[in-house]
Amino acid sequence: MGDPAGIGPELCLRLLNRADVAERCQPLIFGDPALLRRVSDRLTPTRGSQFQLDAPILTWADLESNQQSEPRPAIVDLTLPDTADVPPGKVSAVAGRAAFHYLDRAIEASLQGLTTAVVTGPLHKEALHAAGYHYPGHTEILAEKTQADPIVMMLTSPEITCSLVTTHIGYCEVADQLTTERICETIQLTHDAMHRMRRRKPRLTVCGLNPHAGEHGLFGRQEEERIIEPAIAWARERGFEITGPLPPDTAFVPRKREQTDAYICMYHDQGLIPLKALSFDDAVNVTLGLPIVRTSVDHGTAFDIAWQGIAEVNSLVQAVDLAILLQNAPASTL
Repeated sequence: MGDPAGIGPELCLRLLNRADVAERCQPLIFGDPALLRRVSDRLTPTRGSQFQLDAPILTWADLESNQQSEPRPAIVDLTLPDTADVPPGKVSAVAGRAAFHYLDRAIEASLQGLTTAVVTGPLHKEALHAAGYHYPGHTEILAEKTQADPIVMMLTSPEITCSLVTTHIGYCEVADQLTTERICETIQLTHDAMHRMRRRKPRLTVCGLNPHAGEHGLFGRQEEERIIEPAIAWARERGFEITGPLPPDTAFVPRKREQTDAYICMYHDQGLIPLKALSFDDAVNVTLGLPIVRTSVDHGTAFDIAWQGIAEVNSLVQAVDLAILLQNAPASTL
């Protein structure tokens, strides 16, 4: 459900009321039924049936024993003390603790084989830290809980796909965090995921770190020559269809996007700025390298519009559909 003070609850209600989603999978909301009821009661009179709450409520024991009368959308009750009065749009340790609890149990359910994939709603990092969970975001929590290494953050949409070599770190740290090995890992996991999604050999484009991709050593500390180009050579030796390093300011022009299935980006905003400019409402976040399938919405908690019934649900639906695709993709396509 994500942070209960954000838009996660209303997106979950919309999902529960989507007949087309129920035809493709059985969504289980890991969250707080009482809080969902509060949001539903607030929105249903003014916003219609898409926020009604009539899904059955399951306990963790029900989930473990598969004690659901029929496979229909349902809520797994993970209510914590003090969450009943969480207000919308406010950062709080209570909400951060609840959001972490929902995620932790969802990961555990998937690791145990009780569910086939995890789709995550948005966390608020300040609330998470206030609750004592000092993680930069979902990706790092998933890596620790599943003991997965290496992992890669990939964001994908019909318009553009970007994988990130580094994620939630400051700009001053990026160059020191880049290694040829890490870029190779990102290339390999992205290649495998795109092959799985597209059912064909993907075309990859690698971005440089510096303006003009370093201009042959004029800018930066020759990161392109020392670190990035050896990773590209490694990929070519393995038969990957890959180009780069390209200057980041021209890598995303329309003609280049037509020739690229996925970009390998050196830092967070290098990939996220073009992706969100092109696909803010329908992009999906995927964590590559995990022993479970995990996808996510590609937006934040949107506290400024929380519980108003105006948040766009498309990213969540796209995340569910991609989770279904990845979960069903045969291993042979890798």
